Amino acid sequence: MAHPLLPVEVVLAPEWWHLHAGICFDPDFFFHPARRVEDERKMDRVLQERWGGVGLAPDRTADVPQVGATHLAAGFLLSEMLGCRVEYHESSPPQVIPAGLDRPQADPDAAFHSDAFRRFQVLCEQLRSRSGRLAGDVDWAGVLNLALDLRGQDLFLDFVDQPEQVAVFFRNIAAVIERFTDDVERETGTSSISVNRTVRFFERPVYLHSECSLTMISVADYERFLLPFDLAWSATHEMFGIHYCGRDPHRYAKAFAKIPNLRFLDAGWGGDLKLLRRYLPNTFLNIRLGPVELVQMTPDEIRAVVHRLVADAGGPANAGLCCINLDASVRDEQVAAIFEAAEEIRRGYTARKKHDP
Repeated sequence: MAHPLLPVEVVLAPEWWHLHAGICFDPDFFFHPARRVEDERKMDRVLQERWGGVGLAPDRTADVPQVGATHLAAGFLLSEMLGCRVEYHESSPPQVIPAGLDRPQADPDAAFHSDAFRRFQVLCEQLRSRSGRLAGDVDWAGVLNLALDLRGQDLFLDFVDQPEQVAVFFRNIAAVIERFTDDVERETGTSSISVNRTVRFFERPVYLHSECSLTMISVADYERFLLPFDLAWSATHEMFGIHYCGRDPHRYAKAFAKIPNLRFLDAGWGGDLKLLRRYLPNTFLNIRLGPVELVQMTPDEIRAVVHRLVADAGGPANAGLCCINLDASVRDEQVAAIFEAAEEIRRGYTARKKHDP
């Protein structure tokens, strides 16, 4: 098996870390080499102390310096490289300030001469000089996500008014993504743990394209402007995946089925998992639990939801569970309930397999 049976992952929001572990998400958290190592290892320890006993898996590269914040949902670096301003806060993720470009344009070469990229390069050089090797990666967002950071809502008018320029705009953004992720993966062996930590359970690295903003466009526009990138990347990466955190991933089920090598789909809370499984029988479905809804549930309710969703996804053999950005109000027993339900499902599945003829 290329991954454990029904892997589980949780990511806590910065406000949780700030309140419960005293971690500050200022620029030094991301770019000061000593802080980068110290805080990432502290996060590993805190997670193990709280939920290691219920099955939270240790990070296999915890002792190696992590180039990016792999315990945080924070896509900002490529936006900054492309010209957006970024604001840092003590208890929230970096906030990308849209660039408000007056036309759809991006300069791939300029991105790699930016102060933001140089700051990242210096960090990697400093970490490498201390330990000799690096691990982890940086959330690289996605083509449409980055385009919206640069152009804003006028991009949707561009789809109609200047589609050829949009196509060039997207190609230039994709070129930045490709160069950045190729460089990181050559150095660390991964590109997408920071997009969703579940990919760390796979034997081969998953190339996970963030398509959060697909929820804002039509399937026809996706197929016209963005599917070509997914097709190309699926052809060049043995393990290609799509991260879709919106409530309607099923709306794209038929379109995603056109991608011949879609090995992983991050399916947002509220998605119709039965429909997705019908169109994607061989794709690993990573079931996303809603962080806002989960904190309102009892542990018993959480366990019942997990059982139902895993059944909807066709069982645990080709599925996983995650809950991303749980805020400071979440209780330890609520998080534990996710892991406990997963273990109940694994035991039942293993017992049935033993008795199958």
